[in-house]
Amino acid sequence: MGLTIGVDIGGTKIAAGVVDEDGKILATCKVPTPATPEGVVDAIADAVRTVGADHEIEAVGIGAAGYVDDKRATVLFAPNINWRHEALKDKVEQRVGLPVVVENDANAAAWGEYRFGAGQGHDDVICITLGTGLGGGIIIGNKLRRGRFGVAAEFGHIRVVPDGLLCGCGSQGCWEQYASGRALVRYARQRANATPESAEILLGLGDGTPEGIQGKHISDAARQGDAVAVDSFRELARWAGAGLADLASLFDPSAFIVGGGVSDEGDLVLDPIRKSFRRWLVGGEWRPHAQVLAAQLGGKAGLVGAADLARQG
Repeated sequence: MGLTIGVDIGGTKIAAGVVDEDGKILATCKVPTPATPEGVVDAIADAVRTVGADHEIEAVGIGAAGYVDDKRATVLFAPNINWRHEALKDKVEQRVGLPVVVENDANAAAWGEYRFGAGQGHDDVICITLGTGLGGGIIIGNKLRRGRFGVAAEFGHIRVVPDGLLCGCGSQGCWEQYASGRALVRYARQRANATPESAEILLGLGDGTPEGIQGKHISDAARQGDAVAVDSFRELARWAGAGLADLASLFDPSAFIVGGGVSDEGDLVLDPIRKSFRRWLVGGEWRPHAQVLAAQLGGKAGLVGAADLARQG
């Protein structure tokens, strides 16, 4: 199959791109994400028609944040868009006249990294995305493993602390409450409030109060050696690495790929994640260790992965 279009649905924008068989993006466009579910469908269709106008397109892949059914057709539940059993495949196909595949956005990003990014050369890869929350994808034996009902790899909602912090999903103690961009900000604010004398750089980058600390402030302050910022990254990494150790016991991959906005900080976060992973890996002294790799495709992974999954049908 030749050219396909990948669509990545974000909270504020919808990105679409024409992608070739080598994972190269030939054309892109972005449109605002509408407030209504039906408006989102129309915006997806408009983006597909716009970006594909000068190309012969064979299929469309859509990455959506939410539970996607085993047929890759219906969004069963989406946390940020009011989709409940939304027949997204059928609705977009009717508007654009092309075959459509719908996939969870983290699965799509994982597939993009496996095919064209950090996962090349590996048959068994587990991907996690450390963004506002925590998502993931499973590739075992060169295949994307979605589970019987299509909703596997929701790693962020594994309970790591019984009766722990309340999660947006309604449960308590979910992994993403301890290893995510949201968790990083919470760690920094708590530490800055407790020991403001150790957070002078960090507080100076915001409005001077712990409540004013944002993710970008923590990254900038950590690079300047701010003790609270560095310690906050270490705390996030401790939880992230321990979780990877548990996933190693389940899946035994040859590599973990860490993506998402938090991973953009490179070794600032990846080195302590690797250290924590080695610390908590059961039998780690005697068994092979999976590599812990930085994602390579950045924000393009989901779009590229969705397009490639559409190509494969």
